[in-house]
Amino acid sequence: MATKKTYDVLIVGGGASGMMAAAVASSLGKQVLVLEKNTRLGEKLRISGGGRCNITNNESDVRALLAHYGDAEQFLYSAFAQFGVADTFAYFESRNLPLVTEARKRAFPASHKAADVVRVLIDAMKAGKVTVRTGTTVTRINRDENRITAVRAGKEVYTARSYILATGGVSHPETGSTGDGFSWLASLGHTVAPPTPTIVPLAVAEEWVHALSGVSLSFMKISFFQGGKKKIMKTGKLLFTHFGISGPLILNTAKDVADLLQAGEVTATVDCFPDTDEGALATKILHVFDANKNKMLKNVFDEIAPRGTAKVLITMIPDIDPLKNVHSITKEERMRIVRLLKALPLTVVGLMGYDRAVVADGGIPLSEMDTKTMRSKKFSNLFITGDLLHINRPSGGYSLQLCWTTGYVAGVHAGVH
Repeated sequence: MATKKTYDVLIVGGGASGMMAAAVASSLGKQVLVLEKNTRLGEKLRISGGGRCNITNNESDVRALLAHYGDAEQFLYSAFAQFGVADTFAYFESRNLPLVTEARKRAFPASHKAADVVRVLIDAMKAGKVTVRTGTTVTRINRDENRITAVRAGKEVYTARSYILATGGVSHPETGSTGDGFSWLASLGHTVAPPTPTIVPLAVAEEWVHALSGVSLSFMKISFFQGGKKKIMKTGKLLFTHFGISGPLILNTAKDVADLLQAGEVTATVDCFPDTDEGALATKILHVFDANKNKMLKNVFDEIAPRGTAKVLITMIPDIDPLKNVHSITKEERMRIVRLLKALPLTVVGLMGYDRAVVADGGIPLSEMDTKTMRSKKFSNLFITGDLLHINRPSGGYSLQLCWTTGYVAGVHAGVH
């Protein structure tokens, strides 16, 4: 069995936080080794944001930013003071990758190419002469009482003064995020919260939803009910898919819906016109009918329903023939149309799995971490980053910012350890 030379820092995982950690530690003059089981670095990063890479959220108020990380907020102030949103902008823009800010303060590379983000990090690693071993699957982590002593990958043994685990969680397992880090951390004696997909689309029973697959509605209100009582109400962008509903509105509500599902059946209604009450919507429909008196309902319904939905929604109106001329439609029939558009019915049957999850939680509770350094409290030379930390966060750039922050902090402190 061959024993490799001892590095200053050994990083397991070549994703967002691992590459950032490698770039930072090597910039401090440390000899860094990255072990990545995929054949290239940054596989999940390359598909993030639909290939556009929502690189951070451009929220300048640190308190407002950290409020999005739930119970982890109190632990993260020191880490974000070392590397926050402004530092992310400076880091990438100083390396010729300008960023742009879009709706909800989501920041993207101006090129809208996630591959450009990967390129910047790889170039920084090359500048620091980081050694990279791709296609290398770690099989074991060796330890003594309070230190990590080696990492095994097949027949090879790699040693270092400091170790950083940056393997990611379990979302998008096709990119290599299969929860290996969770298993290793549990074997090392850390508490590991079981992962659940938290930012994930919802599966629904209704066939009409599947028929609208690909249609996106920019401003909808969705209400979730249980036992006849409204439990959750959210407003935002909604995307219909072949399995259910998605989009930022749904992704950031999925965890709360999952909690409801534990207690029983969950139904929902979608209000297509949240800023318009039933009376005003009825008046709007009447004006459309008055302007098209001799046309059939099916030929004017696209002037009433949200764009892209008319052909499907018209089939859902109770007891109204789509071939009926609009001048023959009664007031009661108009109100049926109004009630449908204000409350499209849904039955939630579950959450989609890890393969469709944007983010899954789980991992080490921050009480077992020194979050000023991202060092494990159990092992003096072990640092942990990114999705291995049990932190809930919404979509919108918060997950990648957590990777940049924890990767940077771990890279700095492992490098000086």
